[in-house]
Amino acid sequence: MSQAAEGSSGASTVEYIQHHLQNLSVGEGFMTWNLDTIFISVALGILMIVVGNKVAKNATEGVPGGFQNFVESILEFVQTQVKDSFPGHNPLIAPLALTIFVWVWLMNFMDLIPVDLLPLIGTWIGLPYLKVVPTTDLSTPMAMALVVFGLTLFYNIKVKGLGGYLKMFLFHPFGKFAVPANVVMTTIEEVAKPLSLGLRLFGNMFAGELVFLLIALLGGAAALGAGLLIWFPLQVVLDLAWLLFHILVITLQAFIFMVLTIVYLGMAHTTDH
Repeated sequence: MSQAAEGSSGASTVEYIQHHLQNLSVGEGFMTWNLDTIFISVALGILMIVVGNKVAKNATEGVPGGFQNFVESILEFVQTQVKDSFPGHNPLIAPLALTIFVWVWLMNFMDLIPVDLLPLIGTWIGLPYLKVVPTTDLSTPMAMALVVFGLTLFYNIKVKGLGGYLKMFLFHPFGKFAVPANVVMTTIEEVAKPLSLGLRLFGNMFAGELVFLLIALLGGAAALGAGLLIWFPLQVVLDLAWLLFHILVITLQAFIFMVLTIVYLGMAHTTDH
């Protein structure tokens, strides 16, 4: 019997969903460490580095192989986005954008693994909880967003100078006769950047995970009664449809995070804002 079935028979639907959305954590309060999020995100980062290094070493001139061609198409795609959205030149931007796009996509991709599979394997090795999608943990998108925010602050001060950056707070967007309103509006605008960047990714991925859990519950309910012939095919159809749609969602979310990062850093490199 699947965990979804167990969730329908022995425990409530709410308990089943809460279990799958619970992190494997140590510590309390602000010092809580979500071990599953840390392990999976770091493992995917290492995978990205290892594969990228192997492709670079095995790269051939002339007609590239299938996987090399795929990697080069991603590189060209990211370079195009940087050229279109970033003014001037900064050698950090393209590698950063590539890292964000691929890493976020890999973390999002974990949402396409059957929701009961890895948590079930986790119980076999004694793990009471295992949340396998790092981007459904708010700490991951917000940590990435804060890193981007820190870079925007750094480049704002580096390019505009500390005085120029402070002038933006004093005189933007209403001019020198509305300094208090300018400070409030610009502060809100700056704080909204990391908040919207992180919360957008978290909200979309968390909602997608909930949909997969609800679809899984259909199979659990079907396994308990005569409705198996109706509910199980419906679950398969819904699962396949949502999976195909979610491939677009996870790619779009990675793309949006990357593009907004480029745009925010591009704004930090201009002197007229």
